[in-house]
Amino acid sequence: MTYPRYTKLAESLPATVPFVGPEAAERAMGKPFDARIGANENVFGPSPKAITAMQEALGGIWQYGDSENHALRHALAKHLSITPDNIMVGEGIDGLLGYLARLLIEEGDAVVTSDGAYPTFNYHVAGFGGVLHKLPYKDDCEDLPALIAKAHEVNAKMIYFANPDNPMATWCKGADIVAALDDLPEGCLLVLDEAYVEFAPEGTAADVDINDPRVIRMRTFSKAYGMAGARVGYALGAPELIMAFNKIRNHFGMNRASQAGALAALADQEYLSQTLVHVAQARLKITQIAEDNGLTTLPSATNFVAVDCGRDGAFAKAVLDGLVARGVFVRMPFVAPQNRCIRISCGTEDDLAAFANALPAALIEASK
Repeated sequence: MTYPRYTKLAESLPATVPFVGPEAAERAMGKPFDARIGANENVFGPSPKAITAMQEALGGIWQYGDSENHALRHALAKHLSITPDNIMVGEGIDGLLGYLARLLIEEGDAVVTSDGAYPTFNYHVAGFGGVLHKLPYKDDCEDLPALIAKAHEVNAKMIYFANPDNPMATWCKGADIVAALDDLPEGCLLVLDEAYVEFAPEGTAADVDINDPRVIRMRTFSKAYGMAGARVGYALGAPELIMAFNKIRNHFGMNRASQAGALAALADQEYLSQTLVHVAQARLKITQIAEDNGLTTLPSATNFVAVDCGRDGAFAKAVLDGLVARGVFVRMPFVAPQNRCIRISCGTEDDLAAFANALPAALIEASK
């Protein structure tokens, strides 16, 4: 019999995916959701200029995208006042995290993260044989000093830290991150996930020297720029580290339409500002809906809000199931005690009206 000869590592891993998508849930239910406010997508969408640019690029979709992402890297460099050599563009932050794990992680290498933080990072580390060391959140925030201390203990190659955080939407001051860098172990890379930084208060972004080899920052067009389906992310770091991606990345992983859309979206900062206003208003509305139902929310620096259901994870899961059954797609953290919450993405007025209508019955049902 002929069969694939999997690696021992691949055979040892569970057959799983980090997230079940809303489309899969819709297929299971046999109907679409009335409100899709669970995946932290930006329902306000991309700039119309980005849509036009992508439409115009479709005529040339028979061509591979620019393997160097030249125009986008140079535009980002100008926008951020750095050099193109400090930027690597890839297939979303998820794709870049996969490349980073491939660059740095071999079997047995230690990596430190927070228990309950973004699971796709863990997925990549495990896929290359890394050993994950997880620490609990502190007051619903990732605990950077504790993560650094653990990295010293286990000789970690990488620390993953998101600011703002997913799934809790909490954040810390960028100055605190900069101050903590002096405590990093020798040879340990801080992976700073800034996917939601555009939504955050001023001072949240860490003012790290772009050429500091101890840090790589990950950003995206999926969130504030409303282009999750286009899969455009970028890494910011020292030129030597950025150049190393060229050894292992898919050089033609970016398609031409995505490149054109991201370039146009970046140029339309006025539309981005309007989106940030819509998100801020939606966060207030979600908070009001929660309070109207006797619940509380955590302060948010993202495009979603963690709603504290006031009990344990089992109760929160029952609330979530009640919302899903009523056509409202939401998600929740998966590790206690953060799993006492459900996570609501900012939505349109209709989306949040559907949430407001479904929540009372979901709470009553969960309480039985």
